[in-house]
Amino acid sequence: MPTTAAAPTVTVRYWAAARAATGTDSEARSGATVGEVVDAAVQAHPDLGRVARVASFLLDGRKVTREQVVDPGATVEVLPPFAGG
Repeated sequence: MPTTAAAPTVTVRYWAAARAATGTDSEARSGATVGEVVDAAVQAHPDLGRVARVASFLLDGRKVTREQVVDPGATVEVLPPFAGG
């Protein structure tokens, strides 16, 4: 009989507008991929949706796509576009 493993729990860190949208610096979320983790965060924080659509994502410090598989204990960072000079 096959078993279904629970999705890994990871730390999600929010920067700039993502932090403003969630009201927190970081939190734990579950998901098998970066996209699933971000989608879970958007479900909990609907204002994050507009930011997540244009954000970049880091997984343990490396830029990745939403399709990247995550391991338990990893850190996903949500980086909105930055303006500056």
